[in-house]
Amino acid sequence: MLLSSLRTLVSSGCRTSGKGLQLSITQRPVLRQWVARRGHTTIVAEAGSTSSSVAASVPNAATNRIVGRWLLGCSGLVVGAVVLGGVTRLTESGLSMVDWHLVKEMKPPQTQAEWEAEFQKYQQFPEFKIMNHSMTLTEFKFIFYMEWGHRMWGRLVGLAYILPTVYFWRKGYFSRPMKGCVLGLCSFVCFQGLLGWYMVKSGLEEKPDSYDVPRVSQYRLAAHLGSALVLYCASLWTGLSLILPTNKLPNTHQLMQLRRVAKGTGGLVFLTALSGAFVAGLDAGLVYNSFPKMGERWLPDDLLAFSPTLKNFFENPTTVQFDHRILGISTMLAITGLYLFSRRMHLPRRAKIAIGCLTAMAYAQVGLGISTLLLYVPTPLAATHQSGSLALLSLAIWVLTELRRVAK
Repeated sequence: MLLSSLRTLVSSGCRTSGKGLQLSITQRPVLRQWVARRGHTTIVAEAGSTSSSVAASVPNAATNRIVGRWLLGCSGLVVGAVVLGGVTRLTESGLSMVDWHLVKEMKPPQTQAEWEAEFQKYQQFPEFKIMNHSMTLTEFKFIFYMEWGHRMWGRLVGLAYILPTVYFWRKGYFSRPMKGCVLGLCSFVCFQGLLGWYMVKSGLEEKPDSYDVPRVSQYRLAAHLGSALVLYCASLWTGLSLILPTNKLPNTHQLMQLRRVAKGTGGLVFLTALSGAFVAGLDAGLVYNSFPKMGERWLPDDLLAFSPTLKNFFENPTTVQFDHRILGISTMLAITGLYLFSRRMHLPRRAKIAIGCLTAMAYAQVGLGISTLLLYVPTPLAATHQSGSLALLSLAIWVLTELRRVAK
């Protein structure tokens, strides 16, 4: 058997040597195909690893949730700034700090000498001379800390927007539209800080021909509050849009009408909240403390006492309070209409809950406003009413987010 195997091996070797050229020619395409397959596999593997690394760096569902939660957190900080600013206004603390330094004022006075120096600076301005000429240093410390806390909270808001923006930008969490959005938000935060100081300066100016209570300009106060509300709405809308899954609603004519009503209602909520700045700026809540009539009349005699007529809507405390009343009642009725209209439609559960919460909050807010008026604007109740306006605005944005169109 061994001999026969050797013969077979020798004969096969001879045949191979005789036809070596032919075998090499026939096997070469096979080898070439094998090399090509190996090269293709390597290229695909390298391409796959490259695409996976690119995919990991671009925005996706996970990064959108992170960015959305960050923006919701920022909007919460804006709420705190608005509420704290309202309390500062109600306690008449906003003019206690008579200068503005971005870093220097972050450290409040520490020693008795530093407090006395700060108090002496305050004594040179109209609020002390006209209103607080008998104020003690202890009383000054209270209003100073109120304003200082408001300013420090504003700086915290700025850092909460700017620092994460830099980090998320470097990590590639932002799409191109989102980059423009966050740049706008950060710019608006800086503008808001400058506008706040511009507002305070209006209350520090000497007015020789006026013996009225020193206060900031109601126009600048409205601008300061309005810009804060815009910042809040933009942050909350963007955050909710990134976190909440889109409701795939049928684009019917009835739904389009509901969207229009919801947008109009949201605009009315914003306008009502903004009108509160004029009420606060002119102390208009202390003019007529009765409801539903203003004093003994539905339309008070001094409703249009100023000339020209347009001036009454921004500078006449009676007209400003009357406008705020009308806007508040109109907002409640508009939200009620939105609720009744939505009841005739088949909406997702989240959208129904949002509209129901908005309606309940509208009635609660009107109740808070009436109570604040009848009780002569106590600080805790007035601060709660101001916070209620933000809660109502938040719910209006939630409703709009639930009813938004599906991106194609």
